[in-house]
Amino acid sequence: MDDPFLFGQIAAANALSDIYAMGGRPISSLSLVGFPEHADPAILEQIIRGGLSKMNEAECSVLGGHSIRTEDMLFGYAVTGTVHPKKVWSNVGARPGDVLIFTKPIGTGVITTALKKDQASSESLAAAVDAMTMLNRAAAAGFTELAANSNSASKENLSSGQTPIHSVTDVTGFGVLGHAREMALGNEAGGIEPTSFEIDHAAFSYFPGAVDAARDGHLSGGLKNNRAFVAECAEFAAPVPQEFRDLLFDPQTSGGLLAAIAPESAAECIAALAHHGVEGRQVGRVVAKRSPLIFVK
Repeated sequence: MDDPFLFGQIAAANALSDIYAMGGRPISSLSLVGFPEHADPAILEQIIRGGLSKMNEAECSVLGGHSIRTEDMLFGYAVTGTVHPKKVWSNVGARPGDVLIFTKPIGTGVITTALKKDQASSESLAAAVDAMTMLNRAAAAGFTELAANSNSASKENLSSGQTPIHSVTDVTGFGVLGHAREMALGNEAGGIEPTSFEIDHAAFSYFPGAVDAARDGHLSGGLKNNRAFVAECAEFAAPVPQEFRDLLFDPQTSGGLLAAIAPESAAECIAALAHHGVEGRQVGRVVAKRSPLIFVK
């Protein structure tokens, strides 16, 4: 980002996301700053102000931090949050039959890569910035509302006290497929069996201009690394266009929450997210483990 205030806001939203992805409430943070020796201190002031604005929005205290001289500008936070130990959302635990819900559009990586080449439109950049500065607090609130209502009469298929939210993660640097892989692998040492995911590329929302940016080859190094890392366990149906394949590997900054939800709760989950101003999309389903681990149609 050329705007230092926005740069700080995006860094803060990205750092807070992990707390929301676990069902927690952020309470305190420490800033982590790397700044060039001869850069204008006014830029750093705006970065810090931008970050603080998002921390204030999240009602999260900034207690201090650490700064060093670096060649490039670096900014982020170490965030501490609280959550009831029996209500933690894990990034593993998806069950066969679950539906996959996602809460933000895709394409921040290709759009910001296009921006570096002066090839990003103002419309696509504005949409990406709006999403990157949007806290995942509202999405987490929607999932929390769903969990709170899980014992209602409409949940006859759910045993008393059982949550319909089986797994949640925030989609960031590893892209949709990298984080989906992490969810599907489970944790056999912890008694959580692996599963497989079927993902519908057409079910996602994409930022304006993202598909064109991918088609025009504005692919970051991170995207290429993700593709190399996940390629062995992901398979695409032949009709899936290359640009959509690339977008599912695209590293996201302050991306949406990806959740595995009990199928009987899918419609209510979408409604609960909408109640909090979030467009949730059903983008796939969980099946029993097979090869490939992830199949994209």
